[in-house]
Amino acid sequence: MNSIKLGYALCGSFCTVSQSVDALKKINEKNYDITPIVSQAVATTDTRFGNAADIIENIENICGKKVISTIKDAEPIGPKKLLDVLVVAPCTGNTLGKIALGITDTPVTMAVKAHLRNNRPVVLCIATNDALSGSAKNIGALLNTKNIYFVPFYQDNCITKESSLIGDFELINDTVTAALKGKQLQPLLIFK
Repeated sequence: MNSIKLGYALCGSFCTVSQSVDALKKINEKNYDITPIVSQAVATTDTRFGNAADIIENIENICGKKVISTIKDAEPIGPKKLLDVLVVAPCTGNTLGKIALGITDTPVTMAVKAHLRNNRPVVLCIATNDALSGSAKNIGALLNTKNIYFVPFYQDNCITKESSLIGDFELINDTVTAALKGKQLQPLLIFK
């Protein structure tokens, strides 16, 4: 049996990128054929959470492939049917909004658009401080969108960031398994 072709995309929720890379390492143990994709922000921005070049090198070492970091390189994902499933982790509020509105101005949003044209699952692991405010309508729209699945999420700090939600990176692989069967992993709202 051929291994599952999994796209793994990272967006610029910089405080969760290390969690995402750790999740990628665990997913890599499942012998998926992983294609890494990054937003321009991840590809070019050095932050207090890490240097862009180091993050890219780490991702490429895990996957054994060069990252897709341009819209041009992400576009063939659809026509060539390169993936069975696409994970976006972390998926920022900005990216959620763009996916909900069909905006394809980043490598990650182009990958999602290109992949969805083949009626294949996209798994979103949200990480946004405005999930229960500005991004709530986009989450609601995407919850009702064919082939979009969410990694179960929770409020990561309800005292000082009452509108913030984060997906449970530990549940990415379980969500992928369910999504490949056309199911949303439940419960969607979890408490930690």
